Amino acid sequence: MNTIVKSLLDPNTCMTNIKNAAEIIKAGGLVAFPTETVYGLGANALDVEACAKVYAVKGRPSDNPLIMHITDEMTLGGIAKNVPDTAIKLMDTFWPGSLTVILQKDEAVKSDFDTVAVRVPKTMWARLLIHHAGVPIAAPSANLSGRPSPTTAAHVLEDLGGNVDMILDGGACDVGLESTVIDCSDGTPTILRPGAVTREMIEDLIGSVNMVYEVLGDEAPKSPGMKYKHYSPNARVTVVIGDTEKVAAKLEELASSSDKKTRVITAKDMGGNHEAIAANLFDILRQCDELGLGEVFIEGVEEEGLGVAIMNRLKKAASYNIIKV
Repeated sequence: MNTIVKSLLDPNTCMTNIKNAAEIIKAGGLVAFPTETVYGLGANALDVEACAKVYAVKGRPSDNPLIMHITDEMTLGGIAKNVPDTAIKLMDTFWPGSLTVILQKDEAVKSDFDTVAVRVPKTMWARLLIHHAGVPIAAPSANLSGRPSPTTAAHVLEDLGGNVDMILDGGACDVGLESTVIDCSDGTPTILRPGAVTREMIEDLIGSVNMVYEVLGDEAPKSPGMKYKHYSPNARVTVVIGDTEKVAAKLEELASSSDKKTRVITAKDMGGNHEAIAANLFDILRQCDELGLGEVFIEGVEEEGLGVAIMNRLKKAASYNIIKV
């Protein structure tokens, strides 16, 4: 397959490219497109065969659910049912944006899951694509399963070139981490994946929520990112957390004692503040593969606010190889 790459940055051709991409979605094809979080691998969410292509192209386990992207809260009809007031309040506040809400599935949706995960992306290009396709778009991150998520079109082309019909290039993603996922399908709302919409922001709006980031054994995950290896470069990753000076010393000690090609990455190297680190993280992890590194030693960040999501991704990238100093 010849993967077509089209830019969204030229206002003279942007809409034509979006409409052409929408036709591919309607026909059961695959289009990678930018959102504010990461690039998504889009397919008609109501087309079972198209969604099966997404799983096959990514090498994604079949029990790892997909997130449906819609244009607004009103398009939940025929997708979800029994939507609780807490979910409506969350959607009214954080949509469009990087919050995915899990709801009870409407019978019209054909899938093996009892629930459906939905969000409205903030990026106008993404909403225009959904609008012109006329269907909700299932869009996990547009990368090979387990790899660092893509935040540029070049990342998508590296992983999926030749296996998707089109890539829409909108430049680098603003947020850089996948959406927060909150389960509102039953009982107390539960955050299943942290993201830019933080626990503090959610609890300020609806009160106390639970947090569950992992499932074990044969338990089926309700959200992406809960069960399988994610976000990992080929290099072995070690994350060091603790006092800044002690962390710096430990990072250098680990690097000097390794017999492999290594790199030390500090919080400053990643951008310094949480927003910059989130935006840069996956690109930096991919650079490790470009450099042919065998081991990478990374400074962790404080787990508060957006730092919770950053550390969630770093812990998974490191397969929970964490050193406290």
